[in-house]
Formats: sequence, structure tokens, C-alpha cells
Amino acid sequence: MRLASAIAMACSFVGSAALAQAPAPAAIAATAIVEDFKPSTLNQPGQSFPQVNSQGYVRFRVLAPDAKSVKVSLGLGGRGGTVLTKGTDGAWTATSEGPLDEGFHYYHLTVDGGTFNDPGTLNFYGSTRWESGIEIPAHDADFYAIKDVPHGRVEQILFASPSTQSQRRAFVYTPPGYDAAAGTRYPVLYLQHGWGEDETAWSNQGHANLIMDNLIAAGKARPFIIVMTYGMTNDVRPGSPGGLASFDITPFRTVLIDELIPYVDRRFRTIADQRHRGMAGLSMGGFETKLIAPKNLDTFGYIGLLSGGTIAPEDVAAAPGYKDKVRLTFVSYGGRELENGKTRGGPARPSTDPAANAAALKRAGLNSVFYVSPDTGHEFQTWRRSLYRMAPLLFRD
Repeated sequence: MRLASAIAMACSFVGSAALAQAPAPAAIAATAIVEDFKPSTLNQPGQSFPQVNSQGYVRFRVLAPDAKSVKVSLGLGGRGGTVLTKGTDGAWTATSEGPLDEGFHYYHLTVDGGTFNDPGTLNFYGSTRWESGIEIPAHDADFYAIKDVPHGRVEQILFASPSTQSQRRAFVYTPPGYDAAAGTRYPVLYLQHGWGEDETAWSNQGHANLIMDNLIAAGKARPFIIVMTYGMTNDVRPGSPGGLASFDITPFRTVLIDELIPYVDRRFRTIADQRHRGMAGLSMGGFETKLIAPKNLDTFGYIGLLSGGTIAPEDVAAAPGYKDKVRLTFVSYGGRELENGKTRGGPARPSTDPAANAAALKRAGLNSVFYVSPDTGHEFQTWRRSLYRMAPLLFRD
């Protein structure tokens, strides 16, 4: 696979249309909208809009009395977004043309040609900017719900990076009981975000900490540390002339391997060996994982690509020691990503069959797991579910 096309497939195009899936126009016309709308759980305190109904439709209301046009960037069905209509009270309102997939979605407003966030919602970093966010209630949201269980902690750390002549930031999840268990050491997963996002994504949008808290409380996963840092990808613009073709993993590899990992091993009670360290990522972060981990098998024993490529037998053959050293190869996609052609608004499907590759690795004697998230595309519900499926398989001595 050529580098540019591989990165284009792996990039997390997390702006507007990439995360919104809608039925065909005929299906929309036949669907009666249920009037049980409630404020989104991601609204600013005291804000009633946007609202979501039980079918996944979204209703917007924006007060902009002097505006000439207002549109929402969700881009349902690839039809250019939801156009709002102005009322006599100066408020612009509309209901989305179709239901959204379950889970989290970024969006923004276009007001008279300018880009703005919805003042009714909280903001999340995606598309290389802080975007508005909305949550469509999921039937399986229990696995990342806030429950009455012991909770871990997500803390910000700053570490020296001589290679970039800067102090860099990472967020670290330590599992419940970490502070009290002074004699216990833990495995570590280095978990990467997608293109256009940053190190806040996995805890804010992905609920990685809540997923782990609930798994650990249920006895389904071994407690481990998660480290999330910026992947140095957002200056590489998909669609810019020569941008993706010039992508170079070397600077981030240096930051990760030579600077961040040693810092984490000094600062936290880690089990600092290959058998207790993994790397995974969503979309562009998965592609980074594929570029880094197989070439550093003395550092990483677990590899996870979430909508970020596939590991084929030829990849294993090109990485001496892979079969003996890698204890888990986990690959996942949203079901819509694997449909023929291109998902509406999303990136192209993988050029080789990831399910077939995973099966070939298993036949060759590797611990290879492939997971497909039902009815989701290149979006956070896919990656939340993927982490939920992957975490119990990690660090099982």
C-alpha cells in the first residue's frame, strides 16, 4: 500500500460529515419523527438545545436575530448539512434530515459564511479545532456509563522533549486503587488519537477511563495504565498538495520511544518491559501504531489498530520476531467502514480485507482478534466499543 493512500484511509476525518450516517432519502420520507426530544447530555449547563429524540434525530435552535443564514455542519447523507429556518423571535431552528448513528458526533455552525460553535453545547477538540459535540444515546451505553464503582484518575503530565525543544503534554489514566497500592506495578497501554484530534480525545470523547473503570470493577480486565499524548499529526492536512505523501513518523517515534516512555517508567509504577507494554490507536493513531510498533518489538508486545489499517501476513514477515514477541494483534472497524465503496462522508474502505488478514494470522499461530462494531462508521462509538473489546485481552500473563 502506498504511503499517501494508506494514510488517507487511516486519517480520522472528524469534522462534520465523516461522523454522520443517514438513511437513504426514501427511508427518511417514510419515517415519522417521534416528538420525544430531550436536551443533549453534552449541552452547556441550563441550555435546552440541541435536543435528541429516541430515534436519533437532532433538533437545533440558535438565537441569531441579525443573521442571514444558519446551517449545521453534520452533513447528513452528504446533502450539505442541516439548514435552519429563522422564526419571528430571531431564533433559527431545524430538525436533522435523518437520524445519526449512536454515540458522539462533532459539529459546528455556519452563520453567514463564518464558522462558529453552537453556544448550547460543550466543545471537544477535533478537526484541528474545538468543535461542538452531541451525544446520541446508545443502546449499549452501559459499558461507558458513570457507575457507583471505584474510579481511576486521569491526570495531565508535562515531560521534557529535547528532540522538539519543548515541554510536551500527555494524559495518564491510573486505575482504581493505584495510589493505595504502593507496592503494585502496572502494565501500560500507549493509546493514540486520530488526525485532527489531540491527547484529550480518548478521555473526553472516548470515555476510556470510564470504560476501564467498569471493566475492572466487573473483573473483566486487568488494571493497567493508559498514556495518551499528541501524535504530531495535525500539521499534515489531508487534501493539501503533497501533504500526506510527506508524512514522516520519525519525529513522533522519537518523542514516544526515547522521551515519553522513559519518563512514564520513571514517574509511574510501571512494569517496564515489552511483555507489559502495548500500543494502539484510532484511525491515524492506528496507522502510527502500525508504523512504530512492529519496528520496535522489544518495546511493545501488544498492538491494536482501530479503524487504522490492518496487519497482513506480509507485515508479519517484514517484522522479524513478530510471531514470537507480539502477544496480541487486535484490529477493528465500524461495520459501515467495510461496506462496498465509500461510506457516506467517510474515508475509503481498507484496500485489503482486514478480516481475511486477521484469520490468516490466526491460522499462522498468532493471537489475532478482529472486531466489527455494528451499525457505526468512522466515529467514536466504533472506537469506544473497540477499546471495550480489546482491553480484556491485554496483559493476560
